[in-house]
Amino acid sequence: MRRGAEYLLATQEQDGGWPGPSRLGISALCVKALAQTRGIGPEHLAVRRGGDFVLRSQRDDGGIYSADGLYKSYETSVALSMLIVLKTDRYKDHIARAQQFLKDQQWDEGEGKSADDEFYGGAGYGSSERPDLSNTQIMLDALHDSGLPKDDPAYQKALVFIQRCQMLGESNGLAFAKGSRQGGFIYSPVAGGESKAGTIGIDGRPELRCYGSMTYAGFKSMLYAGLTRDDPRVKAALDWIGRYWTLEYNPNMPEKQSRQGLYYYYHTFARALAAWGEPTVKDRLGRAHDWRRELVDKLASLQKPDGSWTNDADRWMEGAPALTTAYALLALQAAFP
Repeated sequence: MRRGAEYLLATQEQDGGWPGPSRLGISALCVKALAQTRGIGPEHLAVRRGGDFVLRSQRDDGGIYSADGLYKSYETSVALSMLIVLKTDRYKDHIARAQQFLKDQQWDEGEGKSADDEFYGGAGYGSSERPDLSNTQIMLDALHDSGLPKDDPAYQKALVFIQRCQMLGESNGLAFAKGSRQGGFIYSPVAGGESKAGTIGIDGRPELRCYGSMTYAGFKSMLYAGLTRDDPRVKAALDWIGRYWTLEYNPNMPEKQSRQGLYYYYHTFARALAAWGEPTVKDRLGRAHDWRRELVDKLASLQKPDGSWTNDADRWMEGAPALTTAYALLALQAAFP
């Protein structure tokens, strides 16, 4: 963690941000990772400069996003989570406005959507973008981090969307999930469903294929939304996690895509299992895995000599070392708060 933080400190740019596509989002993640690093913390000059860089993009509507507005919800979400760890009263107003912006961006009655609409409760990159589980779980991370009470309607609205991303026919009434017993999650339920892992044959019929990063995202989001440990949806997701246990690749992705989104997966994996609260997880053979130790061992094996992490399978911006290094640090920090 120290070496990773030193890499981020060394690569901060003159204006306080970090290089890469979607600099605002990457910078917010880097600031959060540094602020949570022992020996650096929220008052470090680099952290304060990075925070100022991000906050210069707070708009009149409360959102914190780039001028093109393409990633309004995503950028505001990671910026809000960043602001929380800076732990200063001077950001109270910024936090309240960003939190309200995210609630306003969620697809619900305010956008003319009722609970029977596939969009309902979800979040996309921006209010005009169709919702997906990735952006929805990042929004819920931010709302959870910012202390939004669990009885707030935003969580229950999100749960409607999240449930529709789970391949579990007994609780997901959409046609693509009919009869499915996978228990894992896909990317979006909109327009017949979408999985970044494609389809898989089960009992002689095709089903949308669940995969690791979205399954951990759905599992965590259900816990944040208040579902209990004995809820059938939670148990089905945990069962999927045990059946596809691995840190070698993004679980159940097709082999040629198996390293895509790997560091996003590590970050989501760590936050989800920290929310679950158990020190071990059993795989399909009944073997108990110390998930924290396995995560540390895997990330240690992947760290570059300069302290960074990067993903040669450059999809979803993971060829940008500032992003993947921030993901790795945040994963470790979630495992060892």
